[in-house]
Amino acid sequence: MDATRQQDLKKARALQIWNIIYDVIEVVVSLIAGFASNSSALIGWGLDSTIEVISAATLGWRLHGEIKGIDKEKVKKRKKITLYVIAASFTLVCIFITYDSVTKLISQETATWSTKGLIILLVSLAVNPILIYFKRKYGKKLDSPALLADAKDTFICLYQTLVVLIGLLLVNQYGWWMADPIAALLIVPYALKEGWEALSKARNINYNSTAK
Repeated sequence: MDATRQQDLKKARALQIWNIIYDVIEVVVSLIAGFASNSSALIGWGLDSTIEVISAATLGWRLHGEIKGIDKEKVKKRKKITLYVIAASFTLVCIFITYDSVTKLISQETATWSTKGLIILLVSLAVNPILIYFKRKYGKKLDSPALLADAKDTFICLYQTLVVLIGLLLVNQYGWWMADPIAALLIVPYALKEGWEALSKARNINYNSTAK
């Protein structure tokens, strides 16, 4: 492995570590705020961040393996597993958001204002574009579909952040209780699309299953 690729791999792994640290903070704050305010959108957003932690950790494991010089078959295997984890992450988020949002639309449950939720949403609007930029940068440099898929996952989080923020403001300013679950549901189609793409890429990776 050439020195440039080795350095890029280390930088990409470091990026995933920072991603995990930030996402853990995001999870804790958003779930506390979401349950306290009964907000489907905030809870769904927090759970999406939980799955992002899992995806980032799996991707970091795949990058760490290549840094340590494991053979190409093992690298392919880790790439495949990482893409499957990302695809599963999207699916789980979609299932939860759909169930929670539809339930609250039927019962007409109302979300209340959350200052903690507003703060973490605004911080996320600043942090996620930076993560997306560097994930795409190193995804292209390393020719890594898993890292590029993870960048799309973070983009979904950014999109979701905007939607949740708008929903939160509409509930507070106009009392539109339905804005919160609808804001959550708007995330589902895009997430399903990206999950399917990650699954398709995983299926297209072939490796020798007998390799240890």
